[in-house]
Amino acid sequence: MKKLIIIPFLFLSIVINSQEIKFGKVSKEELTEKTHPIDSTAEAAYLYKKRRTFFEYDSNNGFIIVTEIHDRIKVYTKEGFKYAVKKINYYKPDSGDQEKVTNLKAYTFNIEDGKIVKQKVSRKNIFDEKLSKYRSQKKITFPKIKEGSIIDLKYKIISPSRSIKTLNFQYNIPVKQLYCKVEIPEYYIYNKRNKGYYAIPFKETFASKSIRLTNKREVRSTGTTSSNFSTNRVDYRSSIYTFTKTDIPAIKDNEPYVNNIENYRGGMEFELSGTRFPNSRYKNFSTSWEDVSKRIYKSTSFGDQIEKDRYFRDDLTMILKDAKNDTDKITLIFNHVKNKVKWNDYYGKYTEKGVKKAYKDGTGNVAEINLMLTGMLRSIGFDANPVLVSTRFNGTPLFPTFKGFNYVISKINFPDQSYILLDASEKYSTPNTLPIRCLNWNGREIHKNGTSNWVSLIPKKHAKETNTLHIKINDDFSINGMLRTVYTDHVAMLYRDKNNIKKEEDVITALEDKHTIEIEDFKSLNKTALSKNIVQSFKFEGDDFVEGINEKIYITPLFFLTQKENPFKSNERNFPVDFGLPWQDKHTVSINIPEGYIMQSIPEPLAIGLPENLGVFKFQVMHKGNKIKVMSVLQINSNIISPQYYSILKDFYKQLVSKQNEKIVLIKK
Repeated sequence: MKKLIIIPFLFLSIVINSQEIKFGKVSKEELTEKTHPIDSTAEAAYLYKKRRTFFEYDSNNGFIIVTEIHDRIKVYTKEGFKYAVKKINYYKPDSGDQEKVTNLKAYTFNIEDGKIVKQKVSRKNIFDEKLSKYRSQKKITFPKIKEGSIIDLKYKIISPSRSIKTLNFQYNIPVKQLYCKVEIPEYYIYNKRNKGYYAIPFKETFASKSIRLTNKREVRSTGTTSSNFSTNRVDYRSSIYTFTKTDIPAIKDNEPYVNNIENYRGGMEFELSGTRFPNSRYKNFSTSWEDVSKRIYKSTSFGDQIEKDRYFRDDLTMILKDAKNDTDKITLIFNHVKNKVKWNDYYGKYTEKGVKKAYKDGTGNVAEINLMLTGMLRSIGFDANPVLVSTRFNGTPLFPTFKGFNYVISKINFPDQSYILLDASEKYSTPNTLPIRCLNWNGREIHKNGTSNWVSLIPKKHAKETNTLHIKINDDFSINGMLRTVYTDHVAMLYRDKNNIKKEEDVITALEDKHTIEIEDFKSLNKTALSKNIVQSFKFEGDDFVEGINEKIYITPLFFLTQKENPFKSNERNFPVDFGLPWQDKHTVSINIPEGYIMQSIPEPLAIGLPENLGVFKFQVMHKGNKIKVMSVLQINSNIISPQYYSILKDFYKQLVSKQNEKIVLIKK
């Protein structure tokens, strides 16, 4: 009898759970939940994240890929309202095969007067937007969103390609329940690779499937033609990969120094490696880097574009007539391309309209600009090659792939094994100072014969910001002084990119607001002289930097250059800290001791380092006569700090902040 009682209750529990995740139906318990039970800081959470990807046979197109999505999101706070705007990106070129988003249904749920109120998302809340020549986006805005709301969304993406979209397990918000299923017919062979730092083991099963093929046969008889149709059934087996998990933690993109969060998001990649259809030979799609290189170089939109030279010959002869050496030639050609052809903000490893037309029009995409640059350099004898790049936003290609690269730059090789990297799409770039968007591990250099090799994109020199600060303390404890700042390499490029488009008064206002000072005699040198460092200087005065208490003066040694808080706040981090490039901040401060005061105490010197020479911090305060000199140097020697050193890095910054905020104490004579 006990068994008869228990079984119905178990069955009832299963039924209730399945009802909880049925699209279009939510429970009061879900709606009245105030905070996420595990992550109380969560602004929102996926109550249910479901995806099913499978192959469907279409009589006109053969197998197509269908992906069904069901997302249910709970909004906990006002900050979580942003999750009530859902964006679905899909492939929609101006011509050719396109993806389709269909069967879209969406609801908002709220509790009103103790009852569940269901609001359907109408068509006026669904927008289609063209993102680029190849991509479009459906944007759904859910109505009547408030704290506690639940949104429910269901849709289907139909894709004519054989490319299975990345299966993601982690998101910016927690996932209470995840269910993913990928079903692949035996005719398609895919390699599976884990990505990111959060893995979910899958369960593999098999299922029998079938499709019906209709054959048409023309029958001729006594001058007439008729059609006979026959239907054949084809049986095949599908491999089914199922991923299930509850309580998946969020991977938050508000952490400092993150490259592209997609690189670290836990998930799985499916790469088509071959096909094996009945009565057909196995077709291998697996590629090596040499296969990728040769195929890209042979494209008429790539290698052929480098060889074209008639359109620029006359201009190049004029430009180079006064060049005295190779450095002059490189600089003149580089600047000519930058000035002649403006970037249209489109990425791409292939040209769209071709280098000749881009040169004539004065605008082009990245490939047109940098393949043009490569062609010009080759035409006068330089060993110049294109380098394929995956931008920071695009992610990192982990295996040989044609789609992994979305950008191209130029490289000049010299007999002594040194080289220069160039990107003429960036207005303020200089040789070996690439735009930040390019600094993504390695690029792939492609040679004329189709061979290729990796090239590090990370600068070998530190980008430096050097501040020299002179301070005078007045009788009322206000300060005045002068600051001189020198920016080099990438820091100079970023300064120009940010400030050269601004009026000088706007630059000054931004500095005054940042440092809480008043500025006069502002100067900024070499703003357009790209081969020189940026030198910025100004005089200033300010209050609230010096504290006088009981005939003592308390001074923060670096004044407004002090780092006031630790940027690393999380207790742990499961993905790298990405500084982008090696860099150095150096501050030198000279302080005049006011008349009538003498030194009582100064901070002890500190020198600390990170493991494997990843970075160093040095701090020292020196006193001689009526002068105080402060030296602070923070230097990071690697673009990447691996997660294993996160706690050490966090403590490193904790000590740095503590030391920079220690006080110099002066006392009255």
